[in-house]
Amino acid sequence: MITETNSPENNKPAKKTIFSGVQPSGNLTIGNYLGAIKNWTVLQDEYNCIYCVVDMHAITVRQVPADLRRRTYETLALYIAAGLDPKSNILFVQSHVPAHAVLSWDLGCFTMYGELGRMTQFKDKSRKNADNINAGLFTYPVLMAADILLYQTDLVPVGIDQRQHLELARDIAIRFNNLYSPTFTVPEGYIPETGMKIMSLADPTKKMSKSDSNPNASVGILDSRDVIISKMRRAVTDSGSEVRYGEGKDGINNLINIYCCFTGKTREETEKEFEGKGYGEFKAAVGETVADGLSSLREEYSKLIGDKQYLDEIMRSGAEKAAAIARKTITKVHRKIGYVSL
Repeated sequence: MITETNSPENNKPAKKTIFSGVQPSGNLTIGNYLGAIKNWTVLQDEYNCIYCVVDMHAITVRQVPADLRRRTYETLALYIAAGLDPKSNILFVQSHVPAHAVLSWDLGCFTMYGELGRMTQFKDKSRKNADNINAGLFTYPVLMAADILLYQTDLVPVGIDQRQHLELARDIAIRFNNLYSPTFTVPEGYIPETGMKIMSLADPTKKMSKSDSNPNASVGILDSRDVIISKMRRAVTDSGSEVRYGEGKDGINNLINIYCCFTGKTREETEKEFEGKGYGEFKAAVGETVADGLSSLREEYSKLIGDKQYLDEIMRSGAEKAAAIARKTITKVHRKIGYVSL
């Protein structure tokens, strides 16, 4: 269970802390938006929110340096365009706070080899990048644990595919706390009911990925209206025609989920709306709905991405705030481990 501490100033429960981040390793998709960023915007008033562009995680797979820099700016701009207020949230770039790497090493010495070997994402990425199975790819979950534990995080907005990494972060925190004394907050997962996992349009048994080699498998947040509608029309479905959620209907299930996320309707309401209508009409409606839902975000993004000075200021300010919090945790950890402080 998560315990709440009292603020000495007003004796009211302190806000819980939320941490999450997205890799700038490809063109962000509606999967990233619906599964993460969109959900973050509804949390910023109720929680202390810390959102990171996790560029250090991105380099476990080879990146073109210029592309990584460009996408780092793009990701930050998309955070803000989606509705994350830099004044209400701490927005920063992971590599700008060295404490992430420092704590990752410390926690790596409290993580078992067998635990990392069981991580399914390591197995999946190893198969996809057989010529670059590097140590960072293997220890990636330790860095993720450091990201979370560094800020005494209470809640982590996490998709189904990241639950295993969150469980490892919890195990590491508990192990360290038991060896020494209570040091880390043991985080819980925050998993929304809808938009948890948006699937590929080309293969709806797999998660939508920003690095998919098939351009029709994903819809980018910044795709044009015509491209979005075209991709939705091409989305793979089953041989039926009834717009109904059910077993063995992965493609239409995925489209129903996407439609529900953008409209706020339930599956039952969606099924009733399209009763007696075929897949073609439904796919066209999903495409129009997604394009309409992203239009204001794209407009705001266009303004932000042209103001590099403003984005630099957000990065700098966010890194300073994050580093101040991280420093407290690092000091505590190093004292308990036995490092000599200066």
